[in-house]
Amino acid sequence: MNRLLVLFALIGTSLASHAAPDKKPNIVFLFADDLGRYASAYSDPQRPSANDIVSTPVFDRIAGEGALGWNVFVSAPSCSPSRAALISGRHFFRNGSHSQLHSPWHGNRAEDPWNEVKGFGLLLQEAGYHIGWSHKMHIAEDRMGGKQNNFRSAGGKVNQFSQNVSRAIGEDDSKASIKKAKQQLYDECRKNFRSFLSKRKPGQPFYYSFHPTNPHRKWTKGSGKKLWGLNPDALAKVMPPFLPNVPEVREDLADYLGEGMAFDRSCQEIISELESLGELDNTLLVISGDHGAPGFPRGKTNCYDFGARVLFAARWPGYIESGQVISKPISLIDLAPTFLAAAGLQPENGMNGQDLLPSLSKGDHSQLRGWALIGRETHVNTARGGLPYPTRALRTEDYLLIMNFAPDRAPMGEPLKLNDPNPPSYQQLENSTRLAFGDIDAGPTKAWMVTNRNNPKYARHWALGFGPRPAEEFYDLTSDPHQVNNLANNKAYDAIREGLRGLLVDELRRNKDPRLNGDTFDKPPYNKGTRPGQTRR
Repeated sequence: MNRLLVLFALIGTSLASHAAPDKKPNIVFLFADDLGRYASAYSDPQRPSANDIVSTPVFDRIAGEGALGWNVFVSAPSCSPSRAALISGRHFFRNGSHSQLHSPWHGNRAEDPWNEVKGFGLLLQEAGYHIGWSHKMHIAEDRMGGKQNNFRSAGGKVNQFSQNVSRAIGEDDSKASIKKAKQQLYDECRKNFRSFLSKRKPGQPFYYSFHPTNPHRKWTKGSGKKLWGLNPDALAKVMPPFLPNVPEVREDLADYLGEGMAFDRSCQEIISELESLGELDNTLLVISGDHGAPGFPRGKTNCYDFGARVLFAARWPGYIESGQVISKPISLIDLAPTFLAAAGLQPENGMNGQDLLPSLSKGDHSQLRGWALIGRETHVNTARGGLPYPTRALRTEDYLLIMNFAPDRAPMGEPLKLNDPNPPSYQQLENSTRLAFGDIDAGPTKAWMVTNRNNPKYARHWALGFGPRPAEEFYDLTSDPHQVNNLANNKAYDAIREGLRGLLVDELRRNKDPRLNGDTFDKPPYNKGTRPGQTRR
């Protein structure tokens, strides 16, 4: 499947022990912001991709010494709901105020379903764990013990990696200067981790999350090549068909991948510290991301793979069989019950996630559910007059089914300021998300596409990224891995599509998705509703 298989064969696949650990394991979660499924472990000669040009030795090591998730998905391709679902172990739509970006709640707080959630962090703390994180949480921090558990006394410059390295080197772009500037940020990561560990009681097990904002925008233009040696032209043969294959977009994608490499290298500091303490092999180590690429069409906020599929690897010697590749889809909501099980705890009532350890310990994936539920409501609240773009999707190993509940709305938001007598400039579109099409982050790719939206050469790219979408989409991933050929009206797939639709709707009903009641998410308490001058659609 990929070049890691050779490594896996060398490592071997001795069966992991089923015995309970002599002491409670540590749990370390390395969690990138906006990083999709990009790592060199995913390089596949049969399907050339951007994974062929990146180098992620830390991720590759975790995958090689543990398990590599090939099809891992978030519950929602947007920061707050994705992270809330991860902590709660519940489908995103069950998390009340935390079902949407920035956690709005326009009603009685006592009636917020989020109040029912304790989350795995507090459960670990109650069981004697020292818990904490560094940098971005993006949801109610009380579910991880409060702000005092955010350890970043050494600084947070790693969060704007390319910007801070570029600022530090100035005009001196020599290898030595770049190396020195990078190392300062790596040292910061280790110092923050040490600060967390310093509050730990002797022998106390711990849970720690490394949550930098890499590779969330913004990043420095040209940094992928300058700081990481990623030549944008090397992407010319592997660009996904929904992205314009032009220099501006290739450079933007290379810069994004460079930020992902910065995250990978920063994680080495956490692992090296664990090794120096002799704690690495008594640690369940997981690495992943909260959703896909920002500021690119069909990425972040979308239920296509570019927006919802993320990197994933897990390592725990003796308890996770090494050298396994998990091809069945799994969801990040599975991490909450998995972390609790590793600590010898039962899942919190109401969790939808599945404990992965029984499957990973044996390398037998037959008990995995084999599908992931994905969806979204409101991302940027001004994108379409205070209304969401409601979507639910079911992803199996071979197919993707998407249900768009309001196909008359603009999926990426309305043109907004583009209709003004003096519309935003290219530079403004690069830097300000809310000026137009607010559900796609500002950046060079967005600016280029909006500026060229009337160019017939790129009409299909524009339609795929910004155009209206039908009530139902269906994709055969074997023949269409990039999900650009909608087969919803192809009768040859009727039986498969109807079966998946039934599975999806049953899961939504069983979990009382408010969207099945109609416009519940469109109005208080979930949203303010339409604003003056806006039309409800």
